[in-house]
Parts: sequence; C-alpha cells; structure tokens
Amino acid sequence: MDIRAWARLGVVPLIGAMGLVAPATTAAVAAPAPAPAGIRDLYVNSKNCTPGGYGTVDAPFCTISDAAALAEPGQTVLVQPGDYPEAVTITRSSEVGAPITFRAVNGPGGTVAVGNTTVGAVTGVVFTLDNVHDVGVEGFRLLSTADQSALVVNGSQRVTLDGVVVQGVRATFGAVRVTGQSGGVTVSRSYLSSAPAGYPGLAIDAGVVGAVVTGNEFSLSGLRVTDAPGTVVTNNTLLTNCAVGIEVTAASTGVSVRNNIVRTNPFRQACATPANATAISVSAGSVPGTFADYNLIDPITGGALYAWGDGRYQDLPAFRQATGQGGHDLAVDPMIGSYKGSLRPWHTIDPSSPAVDSGDASARGVTGTDMLGNPRTDNPAIANTGTGGGYHDRGAVEAQGGSEGRSTIRRKPGGNPFAVTASATPQYAWPVGGEGGSIAYQFEGEQLWRVTSARTFDHTLRRAGQACVHIRISFTGFRLPAEFSSYRCTQVGALYETVHPTRLLDTREAVGTPTTTPVPAKSEVVLDVPSINGVAAADISAVVLNVTVTQPRTAGFLTVYPDGAPLPTSSNLNFVPNETVPNLATVPMTNGKLRFRNSSGGTVHVIADLQGFYGSYGAAMQPLTPTRALDTRAGAGTPMAANGYLRLDLTGKVPAEAKAAIVNVTVTAPTASGVLTLYPDTWPTPMASNLNFVAGQTIPNLVIVPLVAGKAMMRNASSGTAHVVADLAGYFAAPSYGVADQTYVPYGPDRIADSRGLSGWDRSFYNEPFHAGEKATVSVRRYGAYCEDECPTPTAAVVNVTVTDPTTAGVLAVYPPGGTPTTSSVNFLARETASNLAVVKLGAEGRMAAYNNSSGSTHVIVDQSGYFIAAP
Repeated sequence: MDIRAWARLGVVPLIGAMGLVAPATTAAVAAPAPAPAGIRDLYVNSKNCTPGGYGTVDAPFCTISDAAALAEPGQTVLVQPGDYPEAVTITRSSEVGAPITFRAVNGPGGTVAVGNTTVGAVTGVVFTLDNVHDVGVEGFRLLSTADQSALVVNGSQRVTLDGVVVQGVRATFGAVRVTGQSGGVTVSRSYLSSAPAGYPGLAIDAGVVGAVVTGNEFSLSGLRVTDAPGTVVTNNTLLTNCAVGIEVTAASTGVSVRNNIVRTNPFRQACATPANATAISVSAGSVPGTFADYNLIDPITGGALYAWGDGRYQDLPAFRQATGQGGHDLAVDPMIGSYKGSLRPWHTIDPSSPAVDSGDASARGVTGTDMLGNPRTDNPAIANTGTGGGYHDRGAVEAQGGSEGRSTIRRKPGGNPFAVTASATPQYAWPVGGEGGSIAYQFEGEQLWRVTSARTFDHTLRRAGQACVHIRISFTGFRLPAEFSSYRCTQVGALYETVHPTRLLDTREAVGTPTTTPVPAKSEVVLDVPSINGVAAADISAVVLNVTVTQPRTAGFLTVYPDGAPLPTSSNLNFVPNETVPNLATVPMTNGKLRFRNSSGGTVHVIADLQGFYGSYGAAMQPLTPTRALDTRAGAGTPMAANGYLRLDLTGKVPAEAKAAIVNVTVTAPTASGVLTLYPDTWPTPMASNLNFVAGQTIPNLVIVPLVAGKAMMRNASSGTAHVVADLAGYFAAPSYGVADQTYVPYGPDRIADSRGLSGWDRSFYNEPFHAGEKATVSVRRYGAYCEDECPTPTAAVVNVTVTDPTTAGVLAVYPPGGTPTTSSVNFLARETASNLAVVKLGAEGRMAAYNNSSGSTHVIVDQSGYFIAAP
C-alpha cells in the first residue's frame, strides 16, 4: 500500500536529523567566567580542566586562583587531586555561619599539592589569606621554598585551617603564620614541620586574639605564641628536634594548654643541650590566666618539663607545688608509634600508651574527631581516667581498635525516579563517642570521587538502568589506601512521556537522512536524535518508535539498536519481498543516535515515527493480565466502515487517571489495503499510522495510545471495511495518582529465548518447535550481577516476539504464566515469519509464558529490550 502520505508529517524543531546538527564553536577565553548562579560547589581540576570554565563539574577551573577570584559566600571550592604550581591569595570574604571553603579532595584519586610542585614554580608564600573573614582552607599539602612560610593568615577573622600539611620548610616566622591583628583563627588536625631546631611549625604572632590550635602534629618543630592572649592549645602532638615544644611568650595571657603530648627529641634520647629542650615554656608576662593540665611530657630528653614564669621544673611534683598547675599531667613515655603516610604523614600511638583514655574531654578547643577523622574511642583494656566519658586520648591521634565498614545503594522514594542514595557506615571494634571515618563515593560514569564524612550521599542519574557506586572507607583520612572497599548496584527506571506522532526517519523522502537512497543490503542508516521536546539525548533512556519497512527487494529482517552498542542478534521486524510491515520498537539510548540494520540481501526503505520516550518525568506503567477490550467480530460482527471511525472505550478497564493505554491491535479480514491509526479521543486525526494492511491480511501491532477520559479513537484509512481486535495489556498514569508505579529499565536488545536451540525456554526439547497447544516459560534477563542490596524484581517485560516456520495459521499469545489466554500477541500464516512487540506482565521469578494457539507447530523467538520495576 502507499504510505507516502506519512511524509507530510514534519520533524519537530527540537529533534535533529542525521547531518543537520550544527557543529559546536570554540572561542578563546582569557579569564574564568563566573559560575552559574545558585551553584553551591565550585570545582578545580588541573588534570582535566576547561580554560575559561565556569567551575562546574563538567567545566572546572584550571587553578585555585581562578576559583578564589570568583567564590561567593557559602560556596565550597573542591580542588581535585593533582599538582597546582601556583601561589594563591584569598581576598574574598564570606558571612558568619556560611564560610567560603577551599577543600582539597584527598581520596582514592590522589592528593592535592600546591605551590612549588616544580622547581621555581613559587618563590613566595603559597597560601595567603589577607584581611578576610569567614574562610576555611582544608586538606592542602603546601610546598614552599626553604625560607618562606607556606601559609600566612594576615589581619583576618574567623578563619579555619584544617588538615594542612607543610613539610621541608626552614621559615624563621613559622611554616604556618597567623599575624596582623587576626582573631578567631583555628588551626586544626594539620601536620606542620619546620627545621632547623627553633623554627616553629606554627607561629601565632603579636596582636592575634583567640586563636585555637587543636589536634595538630608538629614534627621537628614546635608552636610559638607571641603576645597573643586567649590562645587555646589542645590535643596536639609535638616532636621537636631538641627545641622548645610549646612556647608562650611576651604577654600571651589567658592561654589554655591541655591534652598535649610533647617529646623534645623524636628519637627518644637525651638531647646534647637539654637546656634548649623545654617541653612547655610560658613567659612571666603570659602566666596570668594561663592554665595547663592533662598534658603528657616525655622526660627522656633531659630538658625541663616546664619553664613557667621565672622557674624551670624538671619534674611534675615541683611544678605542681610551685604553680598549682598540671594536676593531671604525666611525665612518662607516650609510646608514640611509627611514622606513616609519606605525603600526608602522622605518627601512630600505641593502644597501651598512658595517653589513651586519660584526656580532658571538656578542654577548650576539643574536636569531635582526631587528626585522622576518627571518633573518640574507648579501649576496653585501659582504665578510663579522663573527664567526661573518660576515654578521650591526649595528643593528636586517638588510639583505635580494628575497623570495618558496611555499604548500600538504594533507590530514593518519591520525586525523581533516577534518584538514589548510597550509604556507607564506618564500624569500629571499640566503643566510640560519635561518628568518624572518611568516605569516598564514585558513581558509575563519573570521573570524580566525592569525599566526605557523610554516611549517605544522594545522586541522580541522567538515564534509567544500572545504578552503581564505588565506595571506599578510610580510617586514616585517605593517607593510606582505604581499609574498606565495595561496589554496590541497584536499578532505576524511567517514566514514559507521550508525544505527538512525529516522523524522524523516511529514507524515501530524505527525512533523517541526506538522500532518498534505500538502505543497501547488509547495511545501516544512522539516525541522530539530539533532543526530544527540549530533553537532551543524554537524559533520554529509550525511545518508542513505530518502525515500518516498505519496498524490500528480498526477504530479511530489520534490527533497531543504540549506536555505540554491538550489533545484537535480535530483530524488530521481519519482511518478505515487496511487503510493507510495521512494528513498534522500544530502543534504549546511549549517545543520541540510533542504528537501523537491514539484514537482507536487497535494499529496503525504512520509516520511523516517534511515539514517545522514557525519561525522568512522565507517567508510570501498570501491567495487566491481557484482556480483550474490543472485537468487532463479536455480536453482530460489524466491521469498521471504509474511511470510518470507531471509539475504543476503556473506561472501567483502566482508572480515570490513565494517561495512555498499551493495546495490542489486530486488523483482520480487511476488504482493501489501508492503514489503521489510533489517537486520543476528541483530538484531530494525525497523518501517522499504527498498522499497515493489505486486503485479506491479519496483522497485529502494539500501540501505546494516549487517552482522553479513558477513550481513544481509531481511524480506518481504507476504501474497504476491516475487523479490529484490541487486547489491553496495561496503562500509564502519573505516579502522583497512586494507580501506577512501574518504571522502565532499558536492557538489550537481547535474545532471551529461541526454540531453534536450547536458549531460554523451560522445555527439554532441542531445536524443536512449539507444538499445537504447547506452552512454555522463559525468565526475563535483568541487571544484577553486582546487585547485593536491593535488586528490584522485574514486574513486566518489553519483548519482541517472533514466530517462524509455522506449519499452519494461528496466533501466539505471551502472558503471565497460569491458565490459557484468550488474547493474542502475534498472528501468523503457514510458513510466514511474523513478529510483534509486547509488554508482558510477569509471574513468579520474572517469568513470562508463550502459548501456541494453532493446530500446527511453530518456532518462537523472544528478544528483550527492557523491563519494568515497581517504585521503591
């Protein structure tokens, strides 16, 4: 029959055709562009950046300085692993409670190094915070030249420096320096090293007020506080090179010194000049209001434990008697363990150390987690002698027992169907006083690791399908390889959105192709679908097409499959010479292109009309056991009139909220050739068609037809009459109505059953057709090789069913196992190869059944292109 009238349908403007997509242009950008408004996180990635980028995941800044120039209040600058040979000056401030935070994403992907990463890259200070307020700097390894401070905070308020690493510095003013009337500056959980002896790892200068120094490890260097009243020094571990550990000078009144471990020789031996190796020194001008307690000092070096005012004290009893301080101090071996982590180092502590479970949990500046991000932990073998819970350790590192982890990924109920929540739980062998551990999440298809302490992490995929996440849990802040590693998966399904039938491809009329040349034998045509109704191809999970083959020169079959995937062994429709045959196809999307493969020995023309697509919005599906909704042969047996209309009334069979119905429509006994079109009731008749037929033919096709108040219209575009049979297989409705909750998961196309071999069917016959009246079942294939937590069970399948080599005419029904169906899926003639798409409700264990309702035998093939799952 002539279906050229279809060609009058235009392509919607938002859908491109092959060869019609304009190339992207590239322009040179001299400076970074501001990030789009409302973005919470800015990204910097030296390994994979975009010059002039916006600071997004897909277009990150190349340098930290680019981000520093544009960061807004409340934003976090996430600096990805790599080397950054730059000096960074931060001059932008934020607001109380909403700081600008610069965070090094140290994790499974590596560490972040800034500064003199190549010789001569930076000659001055690496990080400068100059007259700013409400800013945080976290996790950076800073490399400066030998005579320069690596980080300077000048005249700034409410600044936090956390997890910073500075090594190999010989800076007189300190590896890190806080100066210039700064206030409320916190330096926490950092590793600070400066040499030679006497050069501080951290200097708190004159005029600084209310600084907090907590949870840090000082290596070969100490802490110097000069004329900085109200400084808090808590839970630090200081290993100096025979020099003063904590030095409080000038008029630094009201200083708190608690829970620190001080050893003034890292090799635990006497110093050559013990007089230089005082553990804690407080000048006479600093004594007023200053308090020291719960510190642990190693006496092995021979240096004074305390220089307090004008006195020097070699032992604790003398110090206590003279000052009234240090009532809970200890002068014993702290049993500091080995050096770990060359790039971001720390020293372990022996679980039996006297520092364990003996600290002051109420000390000013105490953090909830230690230098490595672990919680305060109770060693059951050690008596608790500290305050509070009694098991807060002294020093920067909390002793831990064994550790393990658990992880899951689950679909997130409500809202976007592509939303998932991954969770990870660090587990500690000993009792803990809170949460701890570092967690890294990397979702399949993403480049970046998301490093956090959060137990849960929400993520939204762009497409339906397998949703997998790599999870790493570290108990060293990723200074060493993660102790716990897992890979978890689930699946997410898409919603269906109907569209006005739209011609995407017609090789006869150069629609979707540059020429009117038919598809050659054993060849393909590629259709570009960059977007549909404003939805980008990357956000489309699958498309639903009515595909028609016309003018084939020889017998063969057509396969429609996603570009980028290997050619499947499946087929979508079969044809013989000079036949026009349609079939509905559901085709997963990968890269915005679809391939139409002509597996025949001759040329063929191909037409494809878009019916709808699966994405993150639309309607959910509800499968039904197939029921006959219309049969014009019943009763008086009145066929549809030539060029006539017939209403398909599904009220009572589907809920009032149903947006579309899944109907297997069969035309039988037509008296002339023509086309049958289904469309929403009361709408104008479209130019497209769902079914092509010739006189005397019986032919089915699956249709997903939009409904208006439960009704659709059928148009018989023919000069003769025709009988029509419609079997209802399911419906679509918005999830908010609560009458449908199934979403589509692309899978395939994949051949799951073929009676010509041993594939799929639960029958013992090898290469044996289905005999008259025979039934058999097959299990739908699904994702799940790594689905260890929540594996959604398929509730319905999208399958293309093919009958080949039938000995007599008949019908094949596919249906949920149980009973004998009265509906049909494929109608066939003797020796005919016929196929039809079906949406089949599944029975137990995800199985579907097939029934040969004929007096002869036939082979049956099933090709799967997806399945449905229920909402979480």
